[in-house]
Amino acid sequence: MSLPAGALIPSDDVFDAAFSWRDAGKPVALATVVSTWGSSPRPPGSHLGVTADGEMTGSVSGGCIEGAVVKQALDVLEGAPAKVMEFGVSDEQAWDVGLACGGSVTVLVRDFAPSAPLYAQARAALASGETSALVTNLKGGATMMLGSGDLPDAVAEAAERALRDDKSRAYSGDDGDWFIEVVAPPRRLIVIGAVHIAQALVPMAAMAGFRVTVVDPRRAFASDARFPGVAVCTDWPDEALDELKPDARTAIVTLTHDPKLDDPALEKALQSQAFYIGALGSKRTQAKRVERLTAAGFDDAAIGRIHGPIGLPIGAQSPAEIAVSILAEIVARMRRGPE
Repeated sequence: MSLPAGALIPSDDVFDAAFSWRDAGKPVALATVVSTWGSSPRPPGSHLGVTADGEMTGSVSGGCIEGAVVKQALDVLEGAPAKVMEFGVSDEQAWDVGLACGGSVTVLVRDFAPSAPLYAQARAALASGETSALVTNLKGGATMMLGSGDLPDAVAEAAERALRDDKSRAYSGDDGDWFIEVVAPPRRLIVIGAVHIAQALVPMAAMAGFRVTVVDPRRAFASDARFPGVAVCTDWPDEALDELKPDARTAIVTLTHDPKLDDPALEKALQSQAFYIGALGSKRTQAKRVERLTAAGFDDAAIGRIHGPIGLPIGAQSPAEIAVSILAEIVARMRRGPE
């Protein structure tokens, strides 16, 4: 199976821009969301990069605190030390910048240069699917990598837990206040069936941060013209999944309505650790699907992993609306964890 090197993924990678600026000789400040509470729109680990001439990439909020953070970033680039900034509904400064929607956010602002080699190392590890944890001391902004031997034991244990949970988080203990950032490959979405719904779902999923692969042995459907810039595989679904090796960071959806294509894919999906499995079809179609999978030897617990009919029940009718419902259900499972 041959997959294009340029699979469709979001283009607003903060570190792509940060390293490009650095290589061009531009100093860069990095602002990182450390912790949130309530309605803060950006999760821990979100970044904003800022150059000395005011160029920006990324985000640490819905836009409501960016002005104050950018000002601090410019101060850092002029020699100010790293700073932890706290914004909340009771914070007068936060009100001034617009964070009046019922939440709080803590942001670390620091010079990017000292931690750049570690971020480069962590990103290089992604090429082989390896996940890393970068641990930053919030007093001073020094960053270390889990496994370097430089971390206090309690902090290293907290970083190991964050890796297992696949979730960046703040940590406070006897050794001080820290931020643990999990640097992991993008979550994947494998779409079985290069149909109209897939044409709507694929770009939406890419914008949401998924690396997408479309699988369909019907070459008239699975064409570059219908899915430009997307990794398209024309192997049979079971063979494709054997090679793609879905893991706990993978969602799989079947959209063909054809048991010859969907069922082999679902059988492979159920044998994997995929965090989401969904199948298009009515309740009647799902009931017949359950019968076939039961006959194939899968028990109720396994079959219960399948979201079918697929998608949140929003009354969707058009391919785009159905795609919205599917992606919303995938994100809900991803953010809330197992039911």
